[in-house]
Amino acid sequence: MSGNDAPVSARNAGQRVLDDLERMGAPNDSLTQKAYRLLEEQIVMLRLEPGAVLSESALAKQFSIGRTPIREALQRLAREGLVLILPRRGILVSELNVRRQLRLQELRREVERLMARKAARRATSEEKQAFEMIAEGMHEAARINDDIMFMRYDRQLNLLLCHAARNEFINSAMSLTHGMSRRFWYSHYREVADLPLCARLHADVATKVGEGDSAGAAQATDALMDYVEQFTRATLDFGTGN
Repeated sequence: MSGNDAPVSARNAGQRVLDDLERMGAPNDSLTQKAYRLLEEQIVMLRLEPGAVLSESALAKQFSIGRTPIREALQRLAREGLVLILPRRGILVSELNVRRQLRLQELRREVERLMARKAARRATSEEKQAFEMIAEGMHEAARINDDIMFMRYDRQLNLLLCHAARNEFINSAMSLTHGMSRRFWYSHYREVADLPLCARLHADVATKVGEGDSAGAAQATDALMDYVEQFTRATLDFGTGN
């Protein structure tokens, strides 16, 4: 049964799963979590550019958040590789580095394959419907070559895979890769990416997980990671690597 042919009640259940993921932690966020979300978005979307010098006091004023939550958020971003905290020198947004990104993908390939397999086995029926809805959205993003739609469904897929895998250690490992990977993609996709192909590869992962096909989900993830590695190496040819 295709997603469009699924009963309305099943699609509603799938949509509730996606809505719940979006709301997770949002209404009652701690100030540290709020500061983290705001700063991570600014860095990933390149509003805070690589090499930018950050000031706790200036960021606290900009976001109307106290310095302690800002400091704690920056410490988390440092653990995720998005900022550098240099004693007696300051805080810098980390530079983009293709070779470092390739090393990161060695980890991503193994962890994402495991995550997709576990999600295919452990997802509830409502979550499987949500995966099918994400696959539909990715195919539509591919059809109209819409980068904003693609990034929205990419974020939903990442969140849902982590949630459906039901393994806190996978979640911890993935939290160290998502920000750097998303920033690298955002920095270079206009230059070297085949967005429709990438969206279709994401849709394949979502479809296999939604079908409960753990072996197929692992194979689809490998195909996606092959493309991501190709994309990353292409930035070297484009002259953006260091």
